[in-house]
Formats: sequence, C-alpha cells, structure tokens
Amino acid sequence: MKSEKKKQIFCAIGCMILLIALDLLTKSQARQALAGGPVELIPGVFELRYLENHGAAFGIMQNKRIFFILITLVFLALAVFYFLKLPTDRRYRPMRIITTFVAAGAIGNFIDRMMLSYVRDFLYFKLIDFPIFNVADIYVTCGAIAFFIFTVFYYKDADFEFMKKKKG
Repeated sequence: MKSEKKKQIFCAIGCMILLIALDLLTKSQARQALAGGPVELIPGVFELRYLENHGAAFGIMQNKRIFFILITLVFLALAVFYFLKLPTDRRYRPMRIITTFVAAGAIGNFIDRMMLSYVRDFLYFKLIDFPIFNVADIYVTCGAIAFFIFTVFYYKDADFEFMKKKKG
C-alpha cells in the first residue's frame, strides 16, 4: 500500500475515533444531565430531551436490533471498500471526509446498539416537532447530504471511473 494511502487511512481512523468519542461522550452526559427531565435551551424551539430509541431514525422499526446490526455491518464494509478505492488525489478529499463522518456516525450508534440494545437520543427541535436525535445522527445526515451535493454538483461521471473494474 502506498504511503499516501496509508496516511489517509490513519488520518481517517484518528478522526473517526475523535468523532465517535464526542458522540459517546455527549450521549453519556445527556443521560446523566437529563435524568430529571428535558432542558429547554431556546424556549419553544430547541431542547435537550433524553430518549432511549429501540428503532431507527424517526423511531421506525422498533426492536429490530439484529437487523440494524447487520445493516450497519454491511454499510461499514461498503464504506471501507469505497474509502480504499478512492484515489489519493486532493480532488477526492471531500469524499474521504464525508465517508469518515458517515462511518463514525454509524459506528457511534452501532456501539449503543451493541452495548445497550438501544440508541441514546437527546437533541429535539420542539418548534417543528422533529424526532429526537443525537450527534451520530448529525454525522450521518450531514454526510449523506454532502455526498449528494458533491456527487451531483462537484464531481463528473469521469471522476468515478476508479470504481469500475479494470480490464486485463
């Protein structure tokens, strides 16, 4: 493996460790700090409210832990494959960053599911009654949006030729 690729892998792993640690720390703090009930930060708009989510986003598919574990493992395998296939060029740095954030979010929630059988959520936009979420969800959501934007508006079809099988 080339040294530039190794450097990018180690950088991604280091960043993921930091992102996952931040996610798990916020979840742990939320659990402790919100035991007495919600804390309104912006009245009528945003509050911290602890919730043990046994489902997926928006509370769908409650108590399907094994399914979520399997889907996460498949997704992480695909993310690693994609990251390793990405060229080392500077042009692909956004995709490496996006992949790192999305994988960190998936791992953060995966750790909750493995250790606790549920995901700890605590961020709540009361104004729009948006489902309660956590920092890992922010990584995944922002990463998915960024992936879409970069794929549609920044990269061209030719930029993804590296994903095709080489002949010969």
